[in-house]
Amino acid sequence: MNKMYNLLKVLLALILFMGLSGTAALPNHTGQVRIHPSLAQLAAKTPDQMVAVIVQKADSSDRAEKLVQKLGGQVTKDLHIINAFAGELTAKAALVLSHDPAVRWISPDAPVTQSSDPIDTTNLQSVFISTVGADQVWNEGPAYLQGEGVTVAVVDSGDCFFCQDLRTPDYQPRYLAQVSVLSGPGNSNPTDYYGHGTLVAGVLGANGTGSNGQWMGVAPGINLVSVKVSNNQGSSQASDLVNGLQWVLDNKSTYNIRVVNLSLNSDTIESYDTSPIDAAVEILWFNQIVVVVAAGNNGTAALYPPANDPFVITVGAANDKGTPSLDDDEVASFSAYGTTESGFAKPDLVAPGTNLISFVSGAKNTIWRTYVDHRTGQSNGTEKYMRVSGTSMSAPVVSGAVALLLQNEPGLTPDQVKYHLMATANKSWPGYDAVKAGAGYLDVFAAVHGGTTESANTGINASQLLWTGSEPITWESVSWNSVSWNSVSWNSVSWNSVSWNSVSWNSDYWGN
Repeated sequence: MNKMYNLLKVLLALILFMGLSGTAALPNHTGQVRIHPSLAQLAAKTPDQMVAVIVQKADSSDRAEKLVQKLGGQVTKDLHIINAFAGELTAKAALVLSHDPAVRWISPDAPVTQSSDPIDTTNLQSVFISTVGADQVWNEGPAYLQGEGVTVAVVDSGDCFFCQDLRTPDYQPRYLAQVSVLSGPGNSNPTDYYGHGTLVAGVLGANGTGSNGQWMGVAPGINLVSVKVSNNQGSSQASDLVNGLQWVLDNKSTYNIRVVNLSLNSDTIESYDTSPIDAAVEILWFNQIVVVVAAGNNGTAALYPPANDPFVITVGAANDKGTPSLDDDEVASFSAYGTTESGFAKPDLVAPGTNLISFVSGAKNTIWRTYVDHRTGQSNGTEKYMRVSGTSMSAPVVSGAVALLLQNEPGLTPDQVKYHLMATANKSWPGYDAVKAGAGYLDVFAAVHGGTTESANTGINASQLLWTGSEPITWESVSWNSVSWNSVSWNSVSWNSVSWNSVSWNSDYWGN
């Protein structure tokens, strides 16, 4: 009996070894799978195809790297700044690797995967696309950057799941998740009955399907996640927003969320050291999520959370006058600017935000019914197109640019992304005003081709709500090995010590 038992143990060990070596059948998929859906689909269809991946590790050991070698693959780059590495292995081996607890998440290494096709811009009427140079990177081979593989979370008033422009050309959904953090009749439904979140998503990632290519967003190939934090009348509380950002943090690996768009502001001026909203966006930033925020529409030298946070990318609005040339552009009169209560100049840069065309979902939508004079007269079975202005629309222009940049260089940290955008922003336009426009006018083409590895925000103290002791947390001291992010979390913030102010949608501008 003992001999038989020992023989069974040897056979079991051999089977497990063969599974790790990639020469036997895949193991039972009963554990947690930590892999991007596109790679899992590839493993099912063409398991022996070689894929380039980025593996985010769950710890500081080299166990994951050794497993890649055992599976017949190779490690190609050390990405320790995000506690990760790049590698090449078969799709089947990548799926096996995703089951190991040493792996946090496996993403496609986008620049070396199959390229997209060029986009036909014959019918394109979205002038702002040309103003910021997005169409140049769409149709520049071999990558044809359009945002594929990058997920942007729109934290707003909900989603338009059936809108054609937010689906693939063959009508497959690009929304990976739609959630509402609200409660009560109607509000718990993630659908956008107000309209704001859909307008934002259109500027960000519409692919032109519903308008025959006339109206498109900056990153027409992105994946989307919608987190509903405002009710069907467009109002929200700061606690709703923080709750929505908590959901993003909890689910960032599941959906590969790399960017969050916040086209909203608090209605109360508050230091970033005491604002719960600012504390929340910093937690996302420190967890490798780029946060893009609308500057606000008060047109004065005052900035409200989260636009006042020094870490995030705060976006002001430019008026492109309906022409692709910057010669007649100026900073929009409503765009907020100035020095924050903590001494930080904002906005960080500007992007088009006047009379952009996007869409809402249906005739019962609140914004569609309220702003009749902003309708364009164009609609189809799902989308109804509107003209809208505000830093609410400038922010998704920049969020789309970030998605294109991360598709090209997926290993960039949020601070490197911010530096890329600011260092390559255009200052050579007659309407440039450093006080109102920050680093300048967004230039997507220049950002993608910038090539810098420098970081913004070096030496800035984190919000005092995140301090776990008397000493400040500065970004230059933060690394995956030296800081446990379990100590910089929601548990370190005394939410009872701060007041919950309301969040307003004053980053919309309906004046013209």
